[in-house]
Amino acid sequence: MSNVEISIYVLGMLIALALVFDFMNGFHDAANAIATVVSTGVLKPQTAVAMAAFFNFIAIFVVGLKVASAIGKGTIDPMVVDHYVIFGALVGAIVWNLITWYYGIPSSSSHALIGGLVGAAVAKAGTGALIAGGLIKTVIFIVVAPMLGFALGSIIMLIVSWLFVKSTPRKVDTWFRRLQLASAAAYSLGHGGNDAQKTLGIIWMLLIASGNLAADAAEPPRWAIIACYAAISFGTLFGGWRIVKTMGQKITKLKPVGGFCAETGGAITLLMSSFWGVPVSTTHTITGAIVGVGASQKMSAVRWGVAGNIVWAWVFTIPASAFMAAVAWWIGTKIM
Repeated sequence: MSNVEISIYVLGMLIALALVFDFMNGFHDAANAIATVVSTGVLKPQTAVAMAAFFNFIAIFVVGLKVASAIGKGTIDPMVVDHYVIFGALVGAIVWNLITWYYGIPSSSSHALIGGLVGAAVAKAGTGALIAGGLIKTVIFIVVAPMLGFALGSIIMLIVSWLFVKSTPRKVDTWFRRLQLASAAAYSLGHGGNDAQKTLGIIWMLLIASGNLAADAAEPPRWAIIACYAAISFGTLFGGWRIVKTMGQKITKLKPVGGFCAETGGAITLLMSSFWGVPVSTTHTITGAIVGVGASQKMSAVRWGVAGNIVWAWVFTIPASAFMAAVAWWIGTKIM
C-alpha cells in the first residue's frame, strides 16, 4: 500500500509539474502571439493577451492530437520512460525557459521540452534510447519552420503591397487594423493547437509508463486534454512581457499591414504543422515571418544583429536544456 501511495503521489506531482511547464510555455510564448498586434498599436496589451488566451483554448476543438502522439511516442523509447526521466525532462525545460525569459530571449519552449526528454533519456540509458526518426523530423523543422514563416510572410506582404498599391497609407492602415484582429486570432489558434499538445504528450507518456493508461490507447484522457489547453491559456493570459519588445520592434518596425502578414504567415505554418503532427517552434515560426515581412520591403529594414542573437538561442536550446535535464534526472534519482 505504501508503494501505491508513493506512486500516486509522484504521479500527481509530475502531472502538476507538467502543467506548470505548460503554463510557463504560454507565459513565455505569449509574446509570440501578441507582439505584433501590440507593437502596431492595434490592441492594448491586456486585450491582446485575453484574446490570445481565448483562441489558445478553443484550438482544442479545431486541431487533432497528432503532435501529442509525436511527443508521447515518437521521441524516446517508451521502455526507458519512468518518473525520473519525466522529472528530469520537465525540470530541464523549465529552468531553460526561466533563464531565457529573464534575459528577454525568445527561445523555443517546444525545443526546450524535446531537449529535456533527450537529456534525461540519454542520462538513463544512453543514445540508444532515442527514436531517430522522430528527432530528425523535429531537427529538420528547426530550419523548415522559420523558413516557411519567412517565405509566407514575405509572399503575403508582396501580394498585399500589389493589391493596395493605389490605396492611401491611411486607408491601408485602417483596413489592416481591422484585419490584424483576425490574423492575431488565427496565430493564437495555431499557437495553442501546437504547443498545448507537447505537454499533453508528456502526460500521455507518463500515464502509459505508470500503467494508468494502455500503451495502445488512441488518445489521452479528456481531463488531460482540457487541463493542458487550460494551462497554456492561463499562461498566455499572464504574458511574458520581457520578450514582447524584442519580437515586436527590435527585429523590424511593424505597421498593421506588416503585422497582419507576419501573423497570417505564422498561423498558416503552425496550423499546417499541427495537422501534419509535427511539433514546431512557435517562436521560430513567428520570428521567421517577421523577418520575411521586413526583408520584403528592404533588407536594411531588418536588424540582422538582433535576428542573429535569436538564432544563437535556437542553436543552444536543445543541448542546454538536455544538459540541465540530465543533471535534474540525476538529482531526481536521489530525492524521489
